[in-house]
Amino acid sequence: MSQRTVELIIGRLLTDEDLRHRFVKDPVRTLAGLCDQGYELNRSELHALISTDPTLWPRTAQHIHPSLQRCTLHPE
Repeated sequence: MSQRTVELIIGRLLTDEDLRHRFVKDPVRTLAGLCDQGYELNRSELHALISTDPTLWPRTAQHIHPSLQRCTLHPE
């Protein structure tokens, strides 16, 4: 298990608006894409991330200072 990879992904989910939207819509595909980019997650980590309440990510992101956010410049 790579705690560092989990931390990186959680950090990205909280600071990258586009990634967060994609993850909430389709967590399996989004995580598969991250794994294709070199993020290594085991089955337990994948399951834990997918099983987390999807409303957590946008709710928590609202509490992070905007200067630390990467916002989407294109409409969905």
